[in-house]
Amino acid sequence: MRLTRWNRRATPMNLSTALSSLRSCSLVVVLFLVGTNVSLAVQPPEYLLGPGDIIKITVFKNPDMTSDVRVSELGSIGFPLIGSVPVAGLTLPAAERKIAQMLRDGGFVLNPQVNILLTQGFGNQVSVIGQVNRPGRYALEVAGGRLSGLLATAGGIAASGADIVIVTGTRNGQAFRREIDVVKMSSSGNTADDIALAGGDTLFVNRAPLFYIYGQVQRPGQFRLERDMTVMQALASGGGVTGKGTRRGIVLHRRDANGKVKEIEASLDDDVRDEDVIYVKESLF
Repeated sequence: MRLTRWNRRATPMNLSTALSSLRSCSLVVVLFLVGTNVSLAVQPPEYLLGPGDIIKITVFKNPDMTSDVRVSELGSIGFPLIGSVPVAGLTLPAAERKIAQMLRDGGFVLNPQVNILLTQGFGNQVSVIGQVNRPGRYALEVAGGRLSGLLATAGGIAASGADIVIVTGTRNGQAFRREIDVVKMSSSGNTADDIALAGGDTLFVNRAPLFYIYGQVQRPGQFRLERDMTVMQALASGGGVTGKGTRRGIVLHRRDANGKVKEIEASLDDDVRDEDVIYVKESLF
């Protein structure tokens, strides 16, 4: 067997060709990996129709059936010839197939080609109301789909807002309600409380709990009730007792379960509750 002699003059040319081929292969590998990453990325879920959505429906070669309709609160639309069509919870292609099937079954169109265009969608939006800096409706995609993102998009809780956020909506066709302590969630790092929201959810932030002070205090008035606040801390919020006042003459006016106001002789270590009214008496000496 005869061996081919190595041609040294051809080496630079072969090396250059080899490097060029290597670069080409590397580029192909990189493009392949990029393409793989794109294909493996988590794709957003398809849009599901819901109450309030406005859609435009067209049927090929049947311009008289073109309709701009709104999904009702019951989740249905009205369409020529076939009447009421339940579409809530359907994707756009599924709704197209449903309308086409109803037109076909009714004998109105032999081979209907239905197209639906979402003109205005509310199903992927969440309402943020109450004591936030920018109440309104926000798209889930903009806010990342979680409670913390929606609150941030709405400008955060206002100074007059409570620490509890009430989330209401529907899950699997059932009414959903949950109260979340956002301060506790943030301080503890408990991500389980940063729940994923769904289209149509409502976030409500109530006003912060308040208490009132009057009588012999430096600054009588209304104040925000902080967590685990005592009577002593409440008095400090009002600047403390005046020279004419006495700490031994403190009275709490508090509503009971029946809404009736009762007077309670209070000590400095007693807890203060929402809507409590603290009265500091004048010293007799």
